[in-house]
Amino acid sequence: MRTPDEIVLATSNPHKVEEMNAIFGSLESGPLVRFLSLAQACPGITFREPAETGDTFEDNATIKAVGYARQTGRVCLADDSGLEIDALGGRPGVISSHYATDGRETGIPREARDSANNQRVLRELLGVPDEARSARFVCVMVLAGPDGRVLATSRGTFEGRIGHSLRGSGGFGYDPMFLVGPDYTRSSAELPPAEKNRLSHRGVAARQLAALLSPPRA
Repeated sequence: MRTPDEIVLATSNPHKVEEMNAIFGSLESGPLVRFLSLAQACPGITFREPAETGDTFEDNATIKAVGYARQTGRVCLADDSGLEIDALGGRPGVISSHYATDGRETGIPREARDSANNQRVLRELLGVPDEARSARFVCVMVLAGPDGRVLATSRGTFEGRIGHSLRGSGGFGYDPMFLVGPDYTRSSAELPPAEKNRLSHRGVAARQLAALLSPPRA
């Protein structure tokens, strides 16, 4: 596959665009591509958001990548990511971004939604001891061409533990409650950006994707 110079990242979340450009920019081979948001790639155009009806991260990432690739006529990368908590049977899982409303989109601002999601998790884990609060972030990335064909898929995980409170001002989503192993003394929101990109589920998945996109060595 010929690697495009630019890839449209199928998201409205500016943090994900920043992270992907930072991750690819830190690769030893240098940035293979530049990632653009939907608004940057196609300014002024309103896209139909594909319904994420899948039961797995892989399903939903594929739905988004194929849907936006066909609408934009560009190579698109979509990821589906979320938090799996063992004590909650793997919840919030694929509804992580709307956990407080049981997966329903209510239109509230992202920061308010993140806060509500975090508070629900903390309530549900009240009384659960530290050793039973194991969790992981999961990220699946799917790259699709303008014809809707899936070109590449990658998956990364980031193991940790859910804390008893929110800590740190960096990151987004569940980062302030996610304590990073092996010592669990810092939350993901307290990590310097470079360290977070190296350890995170998105960083792992992105480096797998970069390896798939890199031309073979002679």
